[in-house]
Amino acid sequence: MGKTISLFRLMAMVLAAMVLHNGAHAQGTVYKCVDDQGRVEFTDTSRKGCKALDLPGYAPPPAPRASAPIPAVRPMSPGPAAAVSPASFPRVDTAQQRARDDDRREILNDELRIEQKKLADLRRDFNNGEPERQGNERNYAKYQERVASMRAEIGRTERNIEALQREISNIR
Repeated sequence: MGKTISLFRLMAMVLAAMVLHNGAHAQGTVYKCVDDQGRVEFTDTSRKGCKALDLPGYAPPPAPRASAPIPAVRPMSPGPAAAVSPASFPRVDTAQQRARDDDRREILNDELRIEQKKLADLRRDFNNGEPERQGNERNYAKYQERVASMRAEIGRTERNIEALQREISNIR
């Protein structure tokens, strides 16, 4: 009886693992096979002595269909570029929108000036790829690591400046 209980527990654990595991799902029917010595094996191929399992939460993939003709894609009609907003949508008058755009432009220009100053400081400290060594950089690899991080920071700052300039140019 001890062997029966352990076999039952093993089967329960294997089934629970198969049902609860999210990483890999079976792509077909799962079979439980018992050989002549009573050993249990789970597989995806049917053989003599195998029984298909009904696993809760498992939906087998749909059967492949005969190749159907692919429907033709209609080209989009050149309609209006902007969608029409509903009548209940709140409207902003032109003067108020212009004031909002001016505020946005001012904020973006302030951010642009800050980023440009930061870039100038970074380039000064970078010293064309040869920044001064600090006291804790007796190890050359540590120095090279700092130079690489400075180079990356300069690149990020340059991309920020480009993005801000694009945003400013997109304001009406």
